[in-house]
Amino acid sequence: MSTITVEKRTFTEKYISELNQKYRALSVTERIEQLYKDFDVNEVMLTSSFATSSAFLLHEFSKVNNNQIIYFIDTTYHFEETLTYKKQLTELYGLKVESISGNPIDNDFTTRNETWKTMPEFCCDVNKVRPLQQINERFNVWVSGLMEWQSDHRATLDIFELRNGILKFYPLLDVTKEKREQYIKAHELPFHPLASKGYSSVGCKHCTVPGDGRSGRWNNSPKTECGLHL
Repeated sequence: MSTITVEKRTFTEKYISELNQKYRALSVTERIEQLYKDFDVNEVMLTSSFATSSAFLLHEFSKVNNNQIIYFIDTTYHFEETLTYKKQLTELYGLKVESISGNPIDNDFTTRNETWKTMPEFCCDVNKVRPLQQINERFNVWVSGLMEWQSDHRATLDIFELRNGILKFYPLLDVTKEKREQYIKAHELPFHPLASKGYSSVGCKHCTVPGDGRSGRWNNSPKTECGLHL
């Protein structure tokens, strides 16, 4: 795993506001190109779950900067279809992907106790949030493929926001579901294998069922986010 560290920046509200104003007028490709003018690649942490919207974001980054490392959080609970899709996109785009995972003892505890049934927040924290916390302090910018239409929470976001000391960047934020589908078809990008089976959003296999938007995530639970983006 890459261990390059960078000097941590302090971001003021004024600076973030100026970034948002500048980036709002840009296309997705232009936003990513501009990102590497404002920040060094070693400052940028890009995460991907290799889910239904991943082909769009990863295709764009592969065109602009193929030196960007993509971090995949391996919860050990992914669908086999997701792992197959990850391998397909990695080979197709020539991506540099690094997997990160939680403490094996904690992961074993969640497996033995099936905590996704009784304590889904704890399960996500152990297997998603904590692993990422181990590396995000090394970066200044965290890129994610969140889009406004995916949930009420995501509809409140801006292209840049400061969360827990790291500047989050959502280059696809204002891309509609229709534009996403058009992009994937126009560029002949592969869909996630589960998309054709009614899975609009794909997470861990224990907590995901077919459904529109994110309605299939954490079925029969009020949860809408794993905790990474809250």
